[in-house]
Amino acid sequence: MESNSSKSNTGIRVIIPGALTTVQDAGRFDYQQAGMMCSGVMDTDAYEAAGYLVGNTDGEAVLEYTVFGGTYLFESDCIIAITGADMKPSLNGSPCPMYRPVFVKAGSRLVLGAAVNGCRTYLGISGGIDVPLVMGSRSTCMKCRIGGYLGRALCSGDLLPVGSSDVSFEQLSGRSIRQPVYSDTITVRAIAGPQDEYFTDKGKRTFYSCAFTVSDQSDRMGCRLNGPAVESFHGTDIISDGIVFGSVQITSAGQPIILLADRQTTGGYAKIATVCTADLPLLAQARPGSTIHFKEITVEEAQQATEKTAELLP
Repeated sequence: MESNSSKSNTGIRVIIPGALTTVQDAGRFDYQQAGMMCSGVMDTDAYEAAGYLVGNTDGEAVLEYTVFGGTYLFESDCIIAITGADMKPSLNGSPCPMYRPVFVKAGSRLVLGAAVNGCRTYLGISGGIDVPLVMGSRSTCMKCRIGGYLGRALCSGDLLPVGSSDVSFEQLSGRSIRQPVYSDTITVRAIAGPQDEYFTDKGKRTFYSCAFTVSDQSDRMGCRLNGPAVESFHGTDIISDGIVFGSVQITSAGQPIILLADRQTTGGYAKIATVCTADLPLLAQARPGSTIHFKEITVEEAQQATEKTAELLP
């Protein structure tokens, strides 16, 4: 285990932890060949926005809230930014703005309710959440119980250390980003393959023309969809091969699963398509009951979309 802790005397005390709150950063890479999943934030756009707003530049860790945020006590002065889904945050009983830096005094209490739209909210803090590095990342991998805060979701009473930062609020106060509004009807662009030959023409038409509904069995590992069965020639079992963020597997029952941040490193279901990187944040904000449509694009179109998205980021 590596440690990069500054042993600062600042911290955030968890009063009510929310439905599922974890420490995450960009992810744990370079270990997939050993079977270690990447983890990391689900919504990279919201994560990068939070980092920009609080002046972080080195991939510092944030808190990721799912569906419901909870209550947190700041035990020292901090600079924060809240991005992602709108959980109607309040600071000491007053509304707390999103997508802009906020100076928080010691003793302040932050409350986040249920997500009004979208699914996941991010708390960025200047200096980052200063938990130890494990395999080069501070991300929580709950299945392996490593990283983050003791390898688990946060619980009441946890005290999260905060790293030091040389950035002042005066340097950040003019920053702001337009707050997105998330829809319950989502169209994601997807590239065919790598095993689209396993599926009949009818199955491909079903996949690209029909609506699918996000299941309440979805989690950080995968967005499970319910809808018409996607027809294959002889089933969807394959010799396990590599999985990426956005791989769309089709189960033996013909139902799609879009693999997400806590995905396994390999999988044994045929993959009909891979979601464009630029559209993955939309899936991170999809709630149970949301409607998903797939639109086929080429590799070149996906590359252009991703480049255009990168240009829009701070």
